[in-house]
Amino acid sequence: MQAHLLKTASLVAIVVASALAPAHAQAPAEFYKGKNVAVLVGFSPGGGYDQYARLLSRHMGRHIPGAPDMMVQNLPGAGSLNAVRQIDATQAKDGTVIGAFNPGLITESLTDPVRTKFNFSEVAWVGSITRDFRVCYLWSKLGVRNWDEMLKRKEVIFGGTGKGTGNYVNGAILRNLFGVNVKQVLGFPGSAEQRLAIERGELDGDCGSWSSVPVEWIKDNKITPIVTFSPVDSPDLPKGVPYLGKFATTAEQREVLELLSAAGELGRPYIMSKAVPADRLQVMRKAFDETMKDQAFLADAEKLLLPVNPIGGAEAEKIIAGIYKSSPAIVAKAKEVME
Repeated sequence: MQAHLLKTASLVAIVVASALAPAHAQAPAEFYKGKNVAVLVGFSPGGGYDQYARLLSRHMGRHIPGAPDMMVQNLPGAGSLNAVRQIDATQAKDGTVIGAFNPGLITESLTDPVRTKFNFSEVAWVGSITRDFRVCYLWSKLGVRNWDEMLKRKEVIFGGTGKGTGNYVNGAILRNLFGVNVKQVLGFPGSAEQRLAIERGELDGDCGSWSSVPVEWIKDNKITPIVTFSPVDSPDLPKGVPYLGKFATTAEQREVLELLSAAGELGRPYIMSKAVPADRLQVMRKAFDETMKDQAFLADAEKLLLPVNPIGGAEAEKIIAGIYKSSPAIVAKAKEVME
């Protein structure tokens, strides 16, 4: 009798557990079939982040079980911080939303946590399409040919979408760590608008991703690269462009430069909410990694002249962990530089 009761109780427990099982117990193909996956981009259309997101959205869906459609949604604001916040605040957390943002915000989350109010170790990392090779360049008509000549200028005007973005961080490094007379005009919706301002002569140049520089500018020698923020050269960068660290004269300068440039390693990153079920995160990571090897994707990227040098989600997490382990003293100095 007792054995019968125990067996009955076990069966009831199984039935109840099945009834209460979360929806994410669905097989990935069953869940994603017929769904739309949104790719949130923290900038206006036409810039580098937007181009990469649209490239990804054209190919990644084939590698997700159930082959969902992927669509880009532009949510500009606060240097892409607006889009990052929406991932947890207003968007679905079921594995159907990923976000693209400027990794300069990672550094700002350390140096200005009150404004940022975001911890990038508390998101789920999908991966990055390419590491970022950031370069400061000037419009060639200015006649500035190298670092020493830029140092001598009374003023160098750069643009930016807002504090915390990569180009703001790079400009602040030049101004506050190396003594370049940089003025930064903020509030641009994205890099497309900044490029127009450079062509009009309203800005002198930019500190940004080399992959975002218009190809015709490079071919027609319309810009002069002055320094790079990476000790490793981009294969597409003209030879002889010096690494900024070469001009550092103290260990502190070098350490602060390394901290403020570290997020650039993540280049073109994609994240999801930490609340996304673990099995769906793994599905998206696998699909992302497969897309990075997809011949059609690579051919499309080559046609658009968009470099592909990917980082997987697990590696991205390690990079983030290293950034957040920075010493308080170096973080404090970096905060001074970011002002």
